[in-house]
Amino acid sequence: MNLLQRIDRWGEAHHPRWIDAVRVLLGVFLFYKGVVFIQNIDVLKTVINQSPFLTVLSFWLAHYIVFAHLAGGILIVLGLLTRVAILAQLPILLGALIFVHTPTGLFDVHSETGLSILVLLLLIFFLVEGSGPISFDNYMRRHPA
Repeated sequence: MNLLQRIDRWGEAHHPRWIDAVRVLLGVFLFYKGVVFIQNIDVLKTVINQSPFLTVLSFWLAHYIVFAHLAGGILIVLGLLTRVAILAQLPILLGALIFVHTPTGLFDVHSETGLSILVLLLLIFFLVEGSGPISFDNYMRRHPA
């Protein structure tokens, strides 16, 4: 049995149901942040106009952040492919912590460092813990057909 299987079994055995509510709230929050990022697209346009070098990078980065927050938030709420969705979120939150005080304002969606740290810690927790008993992952595990 490899390490991931042992972590998954431990997570299944030690997962209180109230933690599923925290997972759902985390997913709703990430989805909300994706919507906020879409609403603040003017900030991204300003960054693109200031630095032609970042034009391609900013375009793809913004689309990755929006897609990861929206799709990942929904998947985390449903408890479907939770660990995959969390892995897509981790680079965004690490980038938010690194670039949170940059003068460009690209990461204004994550303007509060404490909130970014809390979300990052919750993502790491659910990466280890898994989606829990109230999730589509658990349902699909019990009903493989």
